[in-house]
Amino acid sequence: MSARAPSARWSTTTGGASAALAALPDLARRGGASRAARVHSRQDAERELKAAKALGVAFVALGEPDYPPRLQMIDDAPPLLAVRGQTAVLHLPAVAVVGARNASAAGLRFAERLARDLGAAGFAVVSGLARGIDAAAHRASLATGTIAVLAGGHDHIYPREHADLADAILAQGALVSEMPFGHEPRARDFPRRNRLISGLCAGIVVVEAAKRSGSLITARFALEQGREVFAVPGSPLDPRAEGTNELIKQGATLVTDAADVSTVLRPILGKPVELRVEEPEAPSGPGAEPGAGERARIVGLLGPTPVPIDDLVRLSGSSPAIVRVVLLELELAGRLERHGGALVSLL
Repeated sequence: MSARAPSARWSTTTGGASAALAALPDLARRGGASRAARVHSRQDAERELKAAKALGVAFVALGEPDYPPRLQMIDDAPPLLAVRGQTAVLHLPAVAVVGARNASAAGLRFAERLARDLGAAGFAVVSGLARGIDAAAHRASLATGTIAVLAGGHDHIYPREHADLADAILAQGALVSEMPFGHEPRARDFPRRNRLISGLCAGIVVVEAAKRSGSLITARFALEQGREVFAVPGSPLDPRAEGTNELIKQGATLVTDAADVSTVLRPILGKPVELRVEEPEAPSGPGAEPGAGERARIVGLLGPTPVPIDDLVRLSGSSPAIVRVVLLELELAGRLERHGGALVSLL
């Protein structure tokens, strides 16, 4: 499903999904792809639908009633989600509980207590099904509703020893993925997953995290998405507390119990979720394509450091539509990485 996301962004200016799919190979070639882009056939789609039905997976598209409302607010919301379990849990107020895989006994005990109390207070608990803090949070909130965001397809639960936990979640909670069936998670898929963990929630709690950890990536995404960030303090002598203590120094809310979280989030959740509505641009049409010089200027502004798309528009002097076309060409060619907060970088 992630491979189909770029065409979803392009379909509004090409006249629909069919025209968008037809345009993909040429866009990828112009972006510098070394080989032709593969467009999945109708037979491929039917096979995936059949596999989804066999596993009890439902597809939810952006804008449909079952699509999580907070996730719809982020810049790079997946156009299609594969959901297994209870879709109703996706509409509960949610808090993510994340942390170290090699968590301490105290960290695991606190994560369990926090998740249990958040569930009793009416929150869905979101995490990434990883070892350590993630698994403890899921297990403690099975009865009240928990959401596990997968880094791979629904037929590739990771880690494998959590297959039973994934099945247990389905009774009151849900498993969510943006990846297609057959996709085994790779290292670069976990940051993608982390942006969905924070995107589903009003806030995230980091229980234990080393100075360089995936949980801090989730916290960064949360900040970029306008979510509240909470952190559990730990001993300065424990490397697993370095990241959380640093978050507190930087302004994260210190957490010692579930009340610390709910006190901050209740006023926010009392306000209706406002989905971002962009004014539609006039379709650019097939004639409004970037020239060679314009394309080179936009690509020249890119590098390994993430930059805001708005800066590319301003500095290139091109229209937003033209910049989006060039970025799409690069993405289809595998040369562009999208980050949270509408940032992009060149691979």
